[in-house]
Amino acid sequence: MTSLFVDRRDVHMQFDAGALIFRENGERVGSVPLAPITRVFLRGNVTLEASLLGKLGENGVGVVILTGRLGKPSLMLARPHNDARRRVAQTRLSLDAGFCLLFAQQIIHTKLQCQCEWFEQLRDHHLHARYELTHAIRLLREQQKKLGNTTQLSTLRGIEGSAASAYFVGLRAVVPDSLEFKNRNRRPPRDPFNALLSLTYTLANAEVAMALHAAGFDPCIGFYHQVSFGRESLACDLLETVRPLADRFCLQLVNKQILTKDHFSQTSSGCLLGKAGRARYYGAYEEYSEPLRRGIQYSVDELAQTIAVPASHTVDDNERGDTATGEQYP
Repeated sequence: MTSLFVDRRDVHMQFDAGALIFRENGERVGSVPLAPITRVFLRGNVTLEASLLGKLGENGVGVVILTGRLGKPSLMLARPHNDARRRVAQTRLSLDAGFCLLFAQQIIHTKLQCQCEWFEQLRDHHLHARYELTHAIRLLREQQKKLGNTTQLSTLRGIEGSAASAYFVGLRAVVPDSLEFKNRNRRPPRDPFNALLSLTYTLANAEVAMALHAAGFDPCIGFYHQVSFGRESLACDLLETVRPLADRFCLQLVNKQILTKDHFSQTSSGCLLGKAGRARYYGAYEEYSEPLRRGIQYSVDELAQTIAVPASHTVDDNERGDTATGEQYP
């Protein structure tokens, strides 16, 4: 077990003897060992003590608090990586237009490549959607070829937008008709599959932000997604590379009927996954999301190799001058 989902009203959490203790109305209703947990997701009227938050931080456990009907996330990150030079190098490179363009080209290339490979797999199993998937692959490949010729991020975003339109047309062909998925919409999502995508992207973005923080990066200073108030721009950057894995997970949920249309409801806030559906979703997320987490960690490791800093150097009291901080990138 690596993730703990708590989505229950009037639950109080405590720490005792190496375990998380859950109480309702003062009575103990359950416990979970802390050791295997790497992240905690809280939703609903859950209370906990400050000492528990401190214990989670000490153990490198990030906390994601999902608030409101739409489950907007707030992150409480564990202690950061000790080497601040990595964040210094990241900040410097975020001001380098050439690096930002190269970085953005690579992550969008990776995203389109993964989308094409996934659609090729789907084409062998969804014969009724073979034409739509083949057409989408062709359009994605056409956009992929344009990436190397871009000289500005704005042009790259236009290519990504065109690719996204083709991609979701192909994806629509394999999503059950009962979910009424026509295209990608959000804020709020207007149909069950879009609600599922939005929830999964929200959790995945939080996972990326926590992984970046643990690796010594600032999740808010991005390269493709430029710095913007209230946005974890670097997490948004790396999320692009794992979106196809998140989409694959969502399609598994509906094709295996783990979730159906009946688990969703239409409200003034858009289409929402109900409580019974969330219970099914969280269980499936923990079971099926290991490929997503591996993809996230791979992207973070790749970033760490791209933004390299020199080995530690201790300066003697008699040594003059400052130590140099360098960075390397292709």
